[in-house]
Amino acid sequence: MLNIKGDLQTESDIKLMVDSFYDKVNQDDILSYVFNDFAQVNWETHLPKMYNFWNKVLFAKGDYKGNPFQKHIPLPVKKEHFDRWIALFEENMDEHFSGEMAEDAKLRAKSIAHIFHSKLSFMHS
Repeated sequence: MLNIKGDLQTESDIKLMVDSFYDKVNQDDILSYVFNDFAQVNWETHLPKMYNFWNKVLFAKGDYKGNPFQKHIPLPVKKEHFDRWIALFEENMDEHFSGEMAEDAKLRAKSIAHIFHSKLSFMHS
C-alpha cells in the first residue's frame, strides 16, 4: 500500500496526492465547472504536469518548466474558488499524509493560491 498517513517522500506519494486531490476537484460543485466546463482540462495531459510541478516544488526534482499563473488568467475564478481549492487541498493532504513535507505542501499551496488570487484580482480590477 502507498504511504497513507506517512509523510510525502516519493514520486508515488506525489501521484497519490495529485490524483486524489483532482478526484475531489472533479466532484466539487464550485471547482468542477472551472476545470471541466470552462477550461475543458484534458486530464491525461494535466495530471502529469501536476506531478512534475509538485515534484519540483517539494523535492526540487523533475523537469517541470512552465508558467502556471499564465494558464489561470482567463479562468473565471474569484476568492471563493481559491478558498475552496485550499480547503480541498488541505482536506486531501490530511486524509492521506502527515509530517513535515505534508505541512510544507499545504503552506506552499496556500501561498500559491494567495499569489494567484492577488495577481488576478489586480489584473481584473
